[in-house]
Amino acid sequence: MTEHSLLILFIFSTFGLLLTGYPVGFVLAGTSLIFSLIGTMMGVFDFTFLMAFPNRLFGIMTNQNLLAVPLFILMGMILEKTKIAENLLRAMNQIYNNSSGGYAISVVLVGAVMGASTGIVGASVVTLGLLSLPVMIKNNYPKHLTCGVICASGTLGQIIPPSLVLILLADVLSSAYQQAQLNMGIFSPETVTIAELFAGAVIPGVLLPILYIIYIKISYKDLIITSSVKNASDLTKSFLPPILLIFLVLGSIILGIATPSEAAALGVFGATLISVIQKQLNFNILNYCSKETIKLTSMIFMILIGATLFSLVFRGLNGEELIQSILLDDSVDKFYTLLIILFLMFFLGFILDFIEIIFIVIPIFGPILFTLGFDPIWIGILIGMVLQTSFLTPPFGFSIFYLRGVAPDNIDTREIYKGVLPFVFIQLFVVMLILLIPGLATLLPSIIFN
Repeated sequence: MTEHSLLILFIFSTFGLLLTGYPVGFVLAGTSLIFSLIGTMMGVFDFTFLMAFPNRLFGIMTNQNLLAVPLFILMGMILEKTKIAENLLRAMNQIYNNSSGGYAISVVLVGAVMGASTGIVGASVVTLGLLSLPVMIKNNYPKHLTCGVICASGTLGQIIPPSLVLILLADVLSSAYQQAQLNMGIFSPETVTIAELFAGAVIPGVLLPILYIIYIKISYKDLIITSSVKNASDLTKSFLPPILLIFLVLGSIILGIATPSEAAALGVFGATLISVIQKQLNFNILNYCSKETIKLTSMIFMILIGATLFSLVFRGLNGEELIQSILLDDSVDKFYTLLIILFLMFFLGFILDFIEIIFIVIPIFGPILFTLGFDPIWIGILIGMVLQTSFLTPPFGFSIFYLRGVAPDNIDTREIYKGVLPFVFIQLFVVMLILLIPGLATLLPSIIFN
């Protein structure tokens, strides 16, 4: 068996085991070690590749950017479990009271804020579903619109900063970009920062909710619900604090006032302070949020460690050479190469979580894209948008499964499919815009950082 045959078997075995539902980090690490031993015995793998693993592991543990991950998760957990997000949704409903599609617009805006605070699709979709689904159905909103707007709004956390997806994406993209530059003989490589990726995501992240709202306004202009309005002070109390917190965290990163980890710590402090002032926080909630943060952070870092082993074995089996020989063919236009990789990520989004795709796929294909001369910020935003679209697309989109888990039995799955399709088309339209007009992703970073 040749090294390329073993490499293909290694890749298919890994993805096959991932579909069994076994913990991803252990699948990646286990298959990598097994195939490294097989390769060593066959004489097609140099076991010294694994000698780099301790240094890689130390680099993960000392990465200042990754320090922001548990802090942003904790901030999102506190905002969710102390009902600050729930109060925000109710306040938004009152602000858009007596307007066409008011409740649906409220869900879009709150989904955008929740996405910015949690960055976790499952948490956003489930929370929005539990809070708004009964209210909208009770007020005679069409079931398909209700389901569609909840799923679409819940996935906004993929692209709206400060998103957990963008934080992890920035770190992996930076490594791939540096690797590509070293391969090209550039020995003082540039990096990709979290702040640059955040800045690049601002315009697409604002454009999507605006297009969602325009669609709702045009398609459901006769859908007006009248209800009592709270006084202005109650609305301000529920509305302003979380909005100001998100802008404070995001602004401090983009403007260079604070590092991502410092801004994340500020976010945790702000979320805690808001919940204490509003008398929402207690020991049980804080204990729960802390434990869930530890669980989720441990899962992310275990996947990262397993993906590091995967990339070492992949490189040791000359996987980079095989991929480059296929995708760096001079007869193939580089734009088609980009489309092929984006389509691959789109379909992988049906079976893998975004964390797995970021840590497994981008180290393989990222250096190739950057070798072709593509801008790393533009590529990062495209990847984030494609994954977000994948998580929303029937019949396998993750957000559909999350909503199906909390939706009552009288809502048919076909209603969910019908509801999300218009939002999928909106997202595809924005992806096409970014493909055709790269400045939508690169203009703001170039203005701020250059």
